Amino acid sequence: MATVTDIWAQARVGTPKPSRPASGVRRPFRVDIEGMRGIAVLLVLLGHAGVPHLPGGFIGVDVFFVISGFLITGLLLEELDQGGRLSLRDFYARRAKRLLPAAATVLVATLLLAYFILPRTRWSATAWDIVASACYAMNWRMAAQSVDYVAVNAAPSIAQHFWSLAVEEQFYLVWPLLLIVLGGLARRWGRGGAGLYLFGLALIAVPSFAWALRISPTDPSAYYVTTTRMWELALGGAVAVAATWLSRTPRPVATPLAWIGLAAVGISAVLIDTEAGFPGLSALGPTLGTAAMIAFGPAAGRTGPALLLSRRPLRDIGALSYSLYLWHWPLLIAAQAQLGDLSVGTALVVVGASAIPAALTYHFIENPVRRSQKLAGQPFAALRVGAFCTAAAALAGLALYLATPSTAGSTTPSVIMGQVPGASAAAAPARPPGAAALGSSPRTSQAGVPVDRVDSITPDPLTAFRDAPLLQHQNCHVELVSATPKPCVYGKQDAPTTIALVGDSHADHWVPAVREAAEANGWRLVVHTKSGCPFLTAEIRLDGRPYSSCTQWNRAVRAALVGPDRPDILITTHSEYPIMGVPAQDVRSAMARELRKTWSGMVADGVPVVVLRDTPLHLKNIPECVSENLKHLTKCAMPRANALLLGGGPAQEEAAADLDGVRLIDLNDWICPADRCAPVIGGVLVWRDANHLTATYAATLAPRLSAALKPAIEDLRR
Repeated sequence: MATVTDIWAQARVGTPKPSRPASGVRRPFRVDIEGMRGIAVLLVLLGHAGVPHLPGGFIGVDVFFVISGFLITGLLLEELDQGGRLSLRDFYARRAKRLLPAAATVLVATLLLAYFILPRTRWSATAWDIVASACYAMNWRMAAQSVDYVAVNAAPSIAQHFWSLAVEEQFYLVWPLLLIVLGGLARRWGRGGAGLYLFGLALIAVPSFAWALRISPTDPSAYYVTTTRMWELALGGAVAVAATWLSRTPRPVATPLAWIGLAAVGISAVLIDTEAGFPGLSALGPTLGTAAMIAFGPAAGRTGPALLLSRRPLRDIGALSYSLYLWHWPLLIAAQAQLGDLSVGTALVVVGASAIPAALTYHFIENPVRRSQKLAGQPFAALRVGAFCTAAAALAGLALYLATPSTAGSTTPSVIMGQVPGASAAAAPARPPGAAALGSSPRTSQAGVPVDRVDSITPDPLTAFRDAPLLQHQNCHVELVSATPKPCVYGKQDAPTTIALVGDSHADHWVPAVREAAEANGWRLVVHTKSGCPFLTAEIRLDGRPYSSCTQWNRAVRAALVGPDRPDILITTHSEYPIMGVPAQDVRSAMARELRKTWSGMVADGVPVVVLRDTPLHLKNIPECVSENLKHLTKCAMPRANALLLGGGPAQEEAAADLDGVRLIDLNDWICPADRCAPVIGGVLVWRDANHLTATYAATLAPRLSAALKPAIEDLRR
């Protein structure tokens, strides 16, 4: 990122007029901080490029937060000391002209990249991402999406890097106001303000860090929310306030401390391999390291990290860091959309190329606007420029939303017809057969062989992500953060047979078929599903964190299944998940072992188990691929053998083998019947993303599922 605000936007702080700020230290231009910004942005860029042995490149963001807190607090303190007051109008005017022109330029360019390069299936989400970024609220949008299973499995947003800028701006809505209050108290009490300022920063930092410690181990939204990040900016602010005392540190002490701080940042980037736990204890390495480098760098002098950080290449990169941060991510996402998964070499080329628009933005937009003589001493004019930039970017996002095809017309996925260009509406069948087109011998049916063109597609690929049971019964499906079961019940309450469908979203996508089969056979159906949570006694990981809400949900569901209202049959399925404490290479065997243990326990409690073998998993988003290749659908077909090896199927087969009271049903011949999995069968889009069936296609599997379930249930109930 770059000052992540002024830090990034302000490439030259300049030497202040002689004065005695609250910290008692004049703040000249810090070349070492300029170089540190260069290191921070390089960590982010190289990390995003996937450079080996640098898994923690994302800590560059934490470095920027500390630097920003230091520089901005220092500038605010200087203004307080020089004029005895702090003008919020002038403060926000400076930030507006330094930050917003470059940000608006990149957001509009990002919109154009999305329009011309990204699949149309991403336009709607991208439009709102741009609006949120323009309004400095992207971090809260990212936080909400981090606990939304559908969003978690979607492609990364082309504007998601704006989350860190949003955190900074939200912090600077609070901190200057608090400084004004504390400065007023200091004048009223006739005492120096440094102690009060540290107290104010502690009021922010202590609860923020405590909250980060509390939620970051289990809640992925902790990474993005302002409440868990404020302590990092406050830490930098504290260094600025304490600059007087820190500058008196003896050089023999300051030099090693400053170098240790810089080393801590580098070591953190190499050793930290997951965002899980951030910004809690794991974030102390890069943040305290940065604070130590800033705090003791002046006392260390040329024998300290300035020896390295003052080098011209790092300083030049640091000066460009704001624009580099803004530009590199949209270009990476656009290249990925055009070329597929990028190799490290290709990603590095893209990141390197981002220096071109970054340099142009820096020299022709950032500097001219912030150094404009017309805006100098004209805070209202600067604020108008900022308001124009924000409005322009937000309106551009809204324009993209209105241009999104899925926003014009019906939004009911089960009835939207995606027409191939040139096909007439009359050519589309009223009720596409889906799996029924395969007949009784799917493996030999031509209807399952991938073809380049079809007459029509239901649901429309542009809105296929909505064609999902979990969106149709939101009151029942349990999302990532909840542990409370919310069962759905279908069929007659007094039916002689009760079946329960339990599992993750892969169990959920079977709901249309299981429900129709239950209604056709007079069964009562109880559905328990939770995002990313298989029916398993063992604890699993999600994004590197223990998925504690899944463990709690499983306990509660199991208690319900073996209680007075126990079902006659349990139907379950799921994808594959890493189990806590199990190395990656042993996940599949461990999963099979734990599944066998879970199912055996249910059978011992009198509930036989039917396992629906997991469905094929693709390496690309099928609706996106289809929407971009309506005349070449075979480009979206993945080899059957590969697709069946992914997901939970292999572990399920191993676990169910020769297990009493457990039956495995495999309907994948009606989902991927040919040697390559066709994206469209019988006029129906099979997948709504890379691994979930559309509700429309799942419903067409109901007769096949019913035919397989009936004998299995009869056999298990004997």
